[in-house]
Amino acid sequence: MKITVVGAGNVGATCADVIARNEFANEVVLLDIKQGISEGKSLDIWQTAPINSYDTRTIGSTNDYAATKDSDIVVITSGLPRKPGMSRDDLISTNAGIVNSVTENIVKYSPNTIIIVVSNPLDVMTYVAYLKAQLPSNKVMGMAGILDTARYRAFLAEALNISPKDIQGMLLGGHGDTMVPLPRYTTVSGIPVTELIDSEKLNAIIERTKKGGGELVNLMGTSAWYAPGAAAAQMAEAIAKDSKRIFPVCAWLNGEYGLKDIYLGVPVVLGKNGIEKIIELKLNKDEMNLVNDSAKAVKEVMDVYDKMK
Repeated sequence: MKITVVGAGNVGATCADVIARNEFANEVVLLDIKQGISEGKSLDIWQTAPINSYDTRTIGSTNDYAATKDSDIVVITSGLPRKPGMSRDDLISTNAGIVNSVTENIVKYSPNTIIIVVSNPLDVMTYVAYLKAQLPSNKVMGMAGILDTARYRAFLAEALNISPKDIQGMLLGGHGDTMVPLPRYTTVSGIPVTELIDSEKLNAIIERTKKGGGELVNLMGTSAWYAPGAAAAQMAEAIAKDSKRIFPVCAWLNGEYGLKDIYLGVPVVLGKNGIEKIIELKLNKDEMNLVNDSAKAVKEVMDVYDKMK
């Protein structure tokens, strides 16, 4: 099993480190455009192998996609964060150019790979990669829901003073303020979360989850990386092990939830073929309205990219 992580920044390096430590790949290639960064970080990660007792080999490459040849899975984390004075359209244009170039080069050397996109704005960048890769939609997906539900579950664990291991949560929609956490599908060891916490506290946690990324940017002055990197690695692990895990994933919808021709977060079964099944939950009217609102917001961003093309 060979996995490539494109982008050796904080998220990419964290993702490569988690993949290596969890030992479900024989080789991890870390690639970046900046000279020496990927080589240095991959060497640093490799030198933890004797300490953490694993065998996965990490290799760095500066913009040499030949090193990624025959990758089974590729995680794309490349892209720029939004800067002061930069409009949403500017960010889409800049990062779409990066994701287009990365995807083209990846598919050139690994035509049968499965692609996991982490670059932002997440939903539209997954769409960009899908159009460029010309792969079946089950092989191109975005990482968002695992990260968002992790934040949701972490906040619940704090509020309830319990282990996050016992909390299961589900979340739909775009990666941003319009995401839709679902209390009806949130349980603690099988107990509906609504029986353990009052609605006011639960609604506050949902709102905090929606703005979870912004909270971290305000604290650190930059985007998060530990949780996003680990979330992308967890997706790669489910695919590599063909474990049929059910996760919320940014997937291409073709009629599911009444939505078509859009990348949006939904629960899926992940296995060796990528997205093996999209699960359609029985949403009530209020939940479906929120999902439709989220889809509308995502479609607006996709339309911005389509006009740029």
